[in-house]
Amino acid sequence: MSDQHKFVLASGSPRRLALLSQIGIEPDRLLPADVDETPLRAEHPRSLARRLSRQKAEKIAEELKSDPELGEAYIVAADTVVAVGRRVLPKAEILDDAAACLRLLSGRSHRVYTGLCLITPKGKLRQDLIETRVRFKRLSREELENYLASGEWRGKAGGYAIQGLAGGFVVKLVGSYSNVVGLPLYETASLLHGEGYPVYANWQASGH
Repeated sequence: MSDQHKFVLASGSPRRLALLSQIGIEPDRLLPADVDETPLRAEHPRSLARRLSRQKAEKIAEELKSDPELGEAYIVAADTVVAVGRRVLPKAEILDDAAACLRLLSGRSHRVYTGLCLITPKGKLRQDLIETRVRFKRLSREELENYLASGEWRGKAGGYAIQGLAGGFVVKLVGSYSNVVGLPLYETASLLHGEGYPVYANWQASGH
């Protein structure tokens, strides 16, 4: 990749890194942006995802301004929010949080929003918001207890990982699957390609 096409992912998420790798993109650097993710009073989940992705991208852009190597990189940030109605579900860090999330999701539909923000080498800012609707089966006590025992929920928004064991709970999905994993690939590739990043340049060489 030539110097004018440096790429920074404003995240430390192994899931987002794996998704990018799936479409042949290897970031030059992973830089998680530390921002306060607390929703504002009466803030809609859609607005929260858009605001946080922009804040993350802008924070990393500011940090890299004087970096001789990455000062003119493409920067992509994403923020994924799981919501039931207007209620934003937490990133489950303790068992009680995960159990509460899964009981709420059991037998009903929820929405997964990802705010995407791209800052180009010239400082142009582009945003997108992706929404996926997911419906869970009604979870039995056995399913709930065994999933909680797996520990897969830890650190996951809404207390589950669709690409793992919880994939067996999904009755219906409308929209982008990769969005629910953590990074909507079609929209990410489209944003980058539209601003001149050579998304498809490595496909032949890499075997993708």
